[in-house]
Amino acid sequence: MELSVVISYFPRLLDGAWVTLQLVILSIVLGAIFALPIALARISSSPFVRVFPFLYIFFFRGTPLLVQIFLVYYGASQFEVVKESVFWPILREPFWCAIIAFTLNTSAYTAEIFRGAIQAIPVGEVEACKVVGMTRFQMYRRVLLPRAFGIVLPAYGNEIILMLKGSALASTITLLDLTGMARTIIARTYTPIEIFMAAGVIYLVISMVVIAIFKQVEKRQNRYLGPIVIKVPEKG
Repeated sequence: MELSVVISYFPRLLDGAWVTLQLVILSIVLGAIFALPIALARISSSPFVRVFPFLYIFFFRGTPLLVQIFLVYYGASQFEVVKESVFWPILREPFWCAIIAFTLNTSAYTAEIFRGAIQAIPVGEVEACKVVGMTRFQMYRRVLLPRAFGIVLPAYGNEIILMLKGSALASTITLLDLTGMARTIIARTYTPIEIFMAAGVIYLVISMVVIAIFKQVEKRQNRYLGPIVIKVPEKG
């Protein structure tokens, strides 16, 4: 074990980790924004409204993330109309192609998580909203979405961890994320075990931070689900 190599190249690994964090944070935020309307359309009473989100989720959940990255990065450049459009400065950059692919992928999974959380809310709460005269918009804004947010937290935390690990595929389109940087260092130093172990530790630390954050958020959001403490007065 040549720890001197790890120490020497550790700042480079941290640079790659920063790129990984940017990829994950941006794709998760954008994915959540897109996922909410997809989830609401998914539970619509109209079959014509449900069909598009169903096909969208079916495609992105049913195909590998690597294929989706290649379709965005290599596929878009095959069309002249894309090259001549205003979107070409974005679509020719590996970073933004990875963001697009990750966002589309995670939005499909997140939409299903949101849909399950909304449908898990007891019917009695929905009926109570109608009884007090709430409109559909008020019902979702004041009751259903906040309740769904508390339900969704454990599964959504897992989705972020999976997205973190899936971000390693960004290295296949020349991005120097954590995995890409590790492969570049290994090509120079021929120390795969040491460098990959160091990269794995960094991934593990990031995962631990994400898990800790979600535990605290879940504890705060679902604090009303804690055990009820009843104080019995002492007999004098």
